[in-house]
Amino acid sequence: MRVCSVVGARPQFVKAFPVSRRLRADHEEVLIHTGQHYDESLSGVFFEELDIPEPEYNLGVGSGDHAPQTAEMMRLIDEVIEAESPDAVLVYGDTNSTLAAALVAAKRDPVLAHVEAGLRSGKWSMPEEVNRVLTDHCSDLLLTPGENAAETLRADGIRGDVVVTGDVMYDAVLAVRDRVLDGDTALPIPGLHPGEYALATVHRASNTDDPGRLAGILDGLTAVDAPVVLPLHPRTENALREHGLYDRAAAEIRLVDPVGYVEFLQLLANASKVATDSGGVQKEAFYLDTPCVTLRDETEWVETVESGWNVLVGSDPERISRALFDRSELPPKPELYGGGNAADLTVAAIETTLSDAADD
Repeated sequence: MRVCSVVGARPQFVKAFPVSRRLRADHEEVLIHTGQHYDESLSGVFFEELDIPEPEYNLGVGSGDHAPQTAEMMRLIDEVIEAESPDAVLVYGDTNSTLAAALVAAKRDPVLAHVEAGLRSGKWSMPEEVNRVLTDHCSDLLLTPGENAAETLRADGIRGDVVVTGDVMYDAVLAVRDRVLDGDTALPIPGLHPGEYALATVHRASNTDDPGRLAGILDGLTAVDAPVVLPLHPRTENALREHGLYDRAAAEIRLVDPVGYVEFLQLLANASKVATDSGGVQKEAFYLDTPCVTLRDETEWVETVESGWNVLVGSDPERISRALFDRSELPPKPELYGGGNAADLTVAAIETTLSDAADD
């Protein structure tokens, strides 16, 4: 079978690499990079570090407002689908790249498969929520990380086939875990010691574009009586400067350049806790046994909260600092999101869907 896989943002490169590896063992894959993340530190390094094949197409769309960015992606993706005539189009997650490819595929012949289907935050004001819901309703094959997401899709009356595969990000973590947990490898940031620092990531527009929320998060992080390391996303750096918060952040938090995937997981695995607004980091923290403090009022990964390994604190400084200071013993960690074979199950589900379609 011939599959066009569409990626465009940092988390999607992580999700795609175990699936691409499995696809290319037996089938033909055409990798399309929309260029939604175009900074070398946010995209290019991932292809090298994870041994992801170079994309057959790099559309170079870049950043922009939602409507023109999505429209340009649709125009260019449509040209690729026309030229390549794939049997299936595979999309990941909830970015504008995801929605653009989904809308194109839905109006053409290929089967549309959505990895990470069925996730919901319940917050329609989030662009990601709009993208994931619309993509789910366009898709022929919905591949979910767990049973909760599958139940959500069934309740929504989704027309496509729902298959629980587990989380492909768990596959990715397992693929590099030996490198991440190698005790002989020094941490990528000099002067840090395992268990003696907290890690933070802040990048969501709902946090960076709101000066009150960003200031509250900064207040919470700086109240922690331990070093806090923050790999600085370009959007966050621009927001800190625009809101007059950069000098304070630089004085009280250890701001560092974005790091590669393996280096980030090393920092995450050795941190006492992580404070983040990233959905992917919430799961990676869970897989690496690092307690998570989520800088949002909701999460798609509700199972991590219900298990006691993640706590939602929003942008409230007191809740942030209290959660980061908390050293209570954690409950036993359940097995969530499959057993690390999601890529195999993803490819098998696409094979079955195409076979069934051929028989009809």
